[in-house]
Amino acid sequence: MAYWLMKSEPDVYSIDDLQRDQTELWDGVRNYQARNFLTSMALGDLAFFYHSNTKPPGIVGLMKIVETNVVDPTQFDPASPYYDPKSPPEQPRWRTVVVGYGETFDTIITLDQLKATFTPEDLWVVRRGNRLSVMPVAEAVAQRLLAMAHQGH
Repeated sequence: MAYWLMKSEPDVYSIDDLQRDQTELWDGVRNYQARNFLTSMALGDLAFFYHSNTKPPGIVGLMKIVETNVVDPTQFDPASPYYDPKSPPEQPRWRTVVVGYGETFDTIITLDQLKATFTPEDLWVVRRGNRLSVMPVAEAVAQRLLAMAHQGH
């Protein structure tokens, strides 16, 4: 099993939305490195749900990868902000995953707490200028994050 961190702005899609829906297609990723991470995910992998572009940003919960290698339909929809006219339906550029709700942490692990606990090499989300919406998390770091979440920091 691998661990990941996946970002979403809570006013676009939040951990509460995922808890309500139980599963969701993680669509709209348009960065090639993030897409490559999505395509390397396996069933049962766990992802930390990170609320970005909010006060305070941070990890709010956990989700599980429940379906892999799914074609992102938004690339074919001209009305979508994620439309990609250069992506042919017979060989789509953009693939993603379906995530399932895992848990909502009692308290957020804020970006400031993450920066105080981890180096940029340990956890990419604390790197200055990091814009990736999907990134790997090493198992040792994931275990520390889970311990922080379940101990209330």
